[in-house]
Amino acid sequence: MKKVIVIGNGMVGYKFCEKFVASKKYEHYSLTVFGEEPRHAYDRVHLSEYYTGKNSEDLSLSSLQWYTDHNIDLHTSEMITEINRSAKTVSNHRGVKYAYDYLVIATGSSAFVPQIEGIEKEGVFVYRTIEDLEAIESYASKLKSEGKTKAAILGGGLLGLEAANAVKELGLQAHVVEFASKLMPRQLDKGASDMLQATIEELGLTVHLDKQTKNIKGTHAIEGLEYIDHDHLLVDMLVISAGIRPRDEIAKHSGLAIGPRGGIIVDNKMKTSDDCIYAIGEVALYNNMIYGLVAPGYEMANVAVAQITGETDTVMAEDIDMSTQLKLIGTEVASFGNALSTDENIHSIVYENKCKGIYKRINISEDKTKLLGGILIGDSSDYNALFQLYHNNISLPEDPENLILGNREGGDVSPLGNVMDLPNSAQICSCENISKETICTAIQDGTCDTLEDVISCTKAGTGCGGCKPMVKDLVNETLKSLGKEIKDTICEHFDLNRQELFDIIKLKGYRTYDQVLNHYGKGDGCETCKPIIASIMASIYADTANKEEVIQDSNDRFLANIQRNGTYSVVPRIPGGEITPEKLIVLGEIGKKYDLYTKITGGQRIDFFGARLDQLPKIWKELIDHGFESGHAYGKSLRTVKSCVGSTWCRYGMDESVSFAIALENRYKGLRSPHKIKGGVSGCIRECAEARCKDFGVIAVEGGWNLYVCGNGGANPRHAELLAEKIDNENVIKYIDRFLMFYIRTAAPLERTAKWLDNLDGGIEYLKKVVIDDKLGLADELELEMQQLVNHFQCEWTQAIQNEEIMKRFNHFVNSDDTDDSLVFVPLREQKMPQPWQ
Repeated sequence: MKKVIVIGNGMVGYKFCEKFVASKKYEHYSLTVFGEEPRHAYDRVHLSEYYTGKNSEDLSLSSLQWYTDHNIDLHTSEMITEINRSAKTVSNHRGVKYAYDYLVIATGSSAFVPQIEGIEKEGVFVYRTIEDLEAIESYASKLKSEGKTKAAILGGGLLGLEAANAVKELGLQAHVVEFASKLMPRQLDKGASDMLQATIEELGLTVHLDKQTKNIKGTHAIEGLEYIDHDHLLVDMLVISAGIRPRDEIAKHSGLAIGPRGGIIVDNKMKTSDDCIYAIGEVALYNNMIYGLVAPGYEMANVAVAQITGETDTVMAEDIDMSTQLKLIGTEVASFGNALSTDENIHSIVYENKCKGIYKRINISEDKTKLLGGILIGDSSDYNALFQLYHNNISLPEDPENLILGNREGGDVSPLGNVMDLPNSAQICSCENISKETICTAIQDGTCDTLEDVISCTKAGTGCGGCKPMVKDLVNETLKSLGKEIKDTICEHFDLNRQELFDIIKLKGYRTYDQVLNHYGKGDGCETCKPIIASIMASIYADTANKEEVIQDSNDRFLANIQRNGTYSVVPRIPGGEITPEKLIVLGEIGKKYDLYTKITGGQRIDFFGARLDQLPKIWKELIDHGFESGHAYGKSLRTVKSCVGSTWCRYGMDESVSFAIALENRYKGLRSPHKIKGGVSGCIRECAEARCKDFGVIAVEGGWNLYVCGNGGANPRHAELLAEKIDNENVIKYIDRFLMFYIRTAAPLERTAKWLDNLDGGIEYLKKVVIDDKLGLADELELEMQQLVNHFQCEWTQAIQNEEIMKRFNHFVNSDDTDDSLVFVPLREQKMPQPWQ
């Protein structure tokens, strides 16, 4: 069995492992991987998301178990310090030797640190690893405690701007210092750079161009920067993100050929000057270039695997495409092909809209038949189509300016036309090098039936994600070509999806399940469609769960959450988490009277556990008599709006978060929706209310509130995305009204807002257009519908105890008033719990 050793466990090193285990000849090799960092491979592309709530596990590209399952011997926190080419061994920092037949060097790069006087001072950091981010976060916290707020970022390239946004997220004033006369000088022209600069400065970042730093001022810690033009900038921290340097030291010491400015020289097979050693990723010098993008690194990994296993003779292309599409500080940025050319034989078409922050440029051939490159700022929705025109050398339409101006004669037409017109060889996913043929064949041969199947099977869309819309279009068009209808029906009894049913019920005025089934369904219905239609009716008419047709599940039926021993929990509403001592005493007395297990929930409420079915109405009545009402903890509805104490008490508070949280909770209480909804209001960016993991979250900033939507603290946690900034209370409510009603109208059954946004064509940018810009002309209608629901709110507990028919549900036996005597509890920390299952 031949031994393969990989030095480096970054993104490209991991991709080599992934491609290697997919090889048909993998079983003939043993694979050992060494990584210097204490953790296994993680996603550096989205590193800045570490500051928005993601942890190292969220960023991980796989689990440790994945390495074990594929018989990969992974060594973390272990540095390889020597390569003995004649003996074909490597040695770690402890002197332990490992033999190899093939060696793959994937050591990547380190941050380039310019030779500036004072660079060693305290408060100077690089932006490269999770450990770097942890150190920056810790120092930023220290600065804020001392009342210091300014930080500089050296470098106005892609990583520099990401670092600047990260520093801003930490609550510091971020200053971007760039040596060149424009931002992202390798990707953008002056017009695009100016537009990007204007956009990010509106978000609170300050940009300093044409600045070369001479020295770092300060005695022990940084106090400022001095430039060679004698200008200066007072700052308390410096983050360096000015480029990369290949980590080629170990190769250099072993005698491998190195480029004049660094990097291990490789051929198109990724071979170094030693036939048994390969180099891939940012350490490899190919065509006299270091490629700092993920896609070329992944292709290098694929080529190295093919060469080592001998499965194919795959080689690197002569020309490496450096096209990129990303969202940078909330702004869409893309460039492709020959984007910066000043050749007089190339025609440029430029569209600029300063009001909307949009800049588009395409370069076309002299005969106006071919697209050669382009830049998109503020709106990159056409990037995939434009890239395909460029990459596949497809002839341009008669009016090429329509590619960026749109169809001026009306209609929403893609610049590409039908995606199926692309050649089979068209590269759809550049990160994973997945072609149109691979995606379509996966459907045609029966391997895959859905978009999710294709993504899982081919890996298309799992990199940067920019190709997902085109992947979806290919899947749908291929399914259509096979005669398969693309429809999202709710079940076998209705040939309709939830959105269609919603519209029908609303327009026809149906108030019962049977009416809907008789007119638009078939059969007797099932436990899938009944709750969906119940939810829709509740969302349209504000019907409560006490109406039989609106009962969605067993919890709705009994207005309480059933627990594992057949008892129920009771959760009264405590808006915003604010409660008087008198009401706290009432809750304590009720809990004691009925011998209930009592717990404060994560949503700032008090939960009573262990109530028998027959006790529920009695507990509700006592709660209602003292001013409480149903907290809807059992329903697919608003649960809570969590808050911090805000400016009422907190010395950091920028606004009165408690009052606003109470107002929002009282507005949306009882609102029925496709899934449960939670909100949060934080009085400052310290985010004590965790508003950004909620379905809607509001954070106080200078100038108003920032509104975030579609977060999720559930099975797949994710942070909410910014919908609007610096808006007043009135606009917050207006936008939440529109957002929630649009979600209620269009979401799939049991679809959380986070998943709904993922599936929404255009994502957050499209949602902004609907909610803020009123793109669909629905704003007034959505607000009116929400107000009608607010006006018709009724406490379901109060309804229940006032209705004799409903009260009949709460007897344990149909024909007797006897209670359930089979319940067994055991002690737990001065309270009780159900006896464990045997």
